[in-house]
Amino acid sequence: MKSQIPVSSSPVTRVVHVITGLGVGGAEIMLWRLLAAIGPTVQSSVICLGREGPIAARIRALGVRVDVLDLPPGARALAGLFRLRLLLRDLMPNVVHTWLYHADLLGGLAAWSNAVPVVWSLHNSSLDPTQVSRATRLVVRVLAKLSRFVPARIVSCSEVGRTAHEAAGYAANRMRVIPNGFDTEQFRPNPGFRSEARRSWDVRPNEVVIGHVARFHPVKDHRTLLEAAALAAKRDGRLRFVLYGAGVVPENEELVGWARALGLLDRCRFLGPEPNIARRLPGFDLLASSSIGEAFPLILGEAMASGVPCVATDVGDSAALLGDSRRIVPAADPAALADAIIRSVLASPEERERDVRLAIARVTDLFELKQIAARYRALYQQVDRG
Repeated sequence: MKSQIPVSSSPVTRVVHVITGLGVGGAEIMLWRLLAAIGPTVQSSVICLGREGPIAARIRALGVRVDVLDLPPGARALAGLFRLRLLLRDLMPNVVHTWLYHADLLGGLAAWSNAVPVVWSLHNSSLDPTQVSRATRLVVRVLAKLSRFVPARIVSCSEVGRTAHEAAGYAANRMRVIPNGFDTEQFRPNPGFRSEARRSWDVRPNEVVIGHVARFHPVKDHRTLLEAAALAAKRDGRLRFVLYGAGVVPENEELVGWARALGLLDRCRFLGPEPNIARRLPGFDLLASSSIGEAFPLILGEAMASGVPCVATDVGDSAALLGDSRRIVPAADPAALADAIIRSVLASPEERERDVRLAIARVTDLFELKQIAARYRALYQQVDRG
């Protein structure tokens, strides 16, 4: 028989978020931003199953409690299920919200066994074996079976992700889509930031800066980005390329080797992770996304809100986010990406101003963080009331 966690009599909805780790990633950043925007009617705390990472400090700075279990990776983490159950009993949540597959599994089982409603989160749009490990695909198969009775709701951040997981056997009647949200007060056009960023990159006033922000990983496809950059640079000598992301550094021999072979080294800056990307985005004249797999990419919405035009590959919900088919190209197609870059760069000032205005309005109207937080608040209340 399930044990019952005592229910708080407070009108505030107590939500415990369980996440696999707190390194820098899309889901982790979205959790941090949601906690900042959720409002006083939701009392939040976070349980990190693995190592805490830098996002833990940002969450604690909000005044949110973070417990770190530091469980081993893989199947050995199941040994921490009992500890997780005990911690949930101490925290007395009304709702448990889990983030990423392994947290969905452990956090879902711990909450369900204690008769606490649980919300799963999905942040993948593809289960392609070339992008998802065999071990993770096994977890997904287990989750698909559990989805019929463990979670009260399953939230995907993208429509494409919902479709992929329903095809994998997830219970369709429990699925909902709530996209990622963007803080339009933090991400906005800023002439001061633009000047500051361009000085730091040492670019000339007439040069056109193409930005790329992604960790160095096969799914981000830096090779295609650089091949497209080389093609575009042959057509417009003003182009310069500024790349940020974990592993995107001059010491990365593979990345630098690609740039050297393509004749791009003197046009590229590899600047590593940037903790305050809001101060750098306004310096770009264009942001390019070359990924072969995404769900609902944060960097595209951040750039749009910052007044930076974007071009992106047709993966995840990128097309739905941009809302402009001219700016979407097939994945792994350097020539198509180069064409999209050149079209954007050669747009008239009037076209650019119009496109920027429409992009900012789109983010503000459809994906503003406060609106997304309100949708989560409503979801938590609905789940809490059964």
